[in-house]
Amino acid sequence: MINSVICQDLGIKYPVFQGGMAWIADSSLASAVSNAGGLGIIAGMNMNGEQLKEEIRKTRSLTDKPFGVNIMLMSPFAEEVSDVVIEEKVPVITTGAGNPVIYMKKWLAAGIKVIPVVASVALAKMVERRGAYAVVAEGGESGGHIGELATMPLVREVCSAVNIPVIAAGGIADGAGLAAAFMLGASGVQMGTRFLVADECTAHENYKQMVLKAGDRDTIVTGRKSGHPVRALKNTFSRQYKEKEEDAAVTAEELDLLGRGALRRAAREGDTETGSFLCGEVAGLVTKKESAADIVRSVCEEAELLFKGAAQWVK
Repeated sequence: MINSVICQDLGIKYPVFQGGMAWIADSSLASAVSNAGGLGIIAGMNMNGEQLKEEIRKTRSLTDKPFGVNIMLMSPFAEEVSDVVIEEKVPVITTGAGNPVIYMKKWLAAGIKVIPVVASVALAKMVERRGAYAVVAEGGESGGHIGELATMPLVREVCSAVNIPVIAAGGIADGAGLAAAFMLGASGVQMGTRFLVADECTAHENYKQMVLKAGDRDTIVTGRKSGHPVRALKNTFSRQYKEKEEDAAVTAEELDLLGRGALRRAAREGDTETGSFLCGEVAGLVTKKESAADIVRSVCEEAELLFKGAAQWVK
């Protein structure tokens, strides 16, 4: 059975994290992944403290297994929810969209394992010095907010630079991706796109169908001009946004207005015209709906078979 140090330390069966996707990663999906033996993660996104507390308690009513919360550091409620996770004794925190150092001391004092999402070696080394248990090294192939480096060089360079566990993310959706991550030195993987079509994912059916129909060239990156690049599926909204951001006459305020609420419209309303359907480049490998348990199990079983057959390459 596939196992690693993070399984022992976090109390999970498989070294598979589910990404903390805004408007997607709720108590239904997080609890299902945790029950399957992975680490389910609730997306804190722009929730206030009471809203997050409710979602945490819903998750606890659905699973007795470990789970985590992803805190988006750009949220106006980041300070508030940074205390809620302590009050609710959440065992694992992942962070994104910023530097978590200002909150880490109190999280660590509360016994929380802090696992920041990083897109560079420099940030990985910084959070290691501040006591991070591990890092998620997320490459630009992933859906949502992305960095500049691709997953393969980023993961390998981060693994070479730090002495804490590294979770590989970005462009991983099957056992081959998990096996490759281990070969690069990672201790596990985080997947988002594959879980978009899980039975327990409450995203709109239109979202799931767009992912299932997507091929290898069906994503687009917008927001590079503003310094906040985002990968999403190609549709009317993403193409229009790309066109407008390249138009010097369009202001930042106009772009902000165009993008406001687009992810919610995609995930909750299934608006294929004006919604932003965040998705990774690996969508072409996601071809069927499955339960979270089947996803986690199949990814690890595929990786195990690959490792058992690896001897064929060594003569």
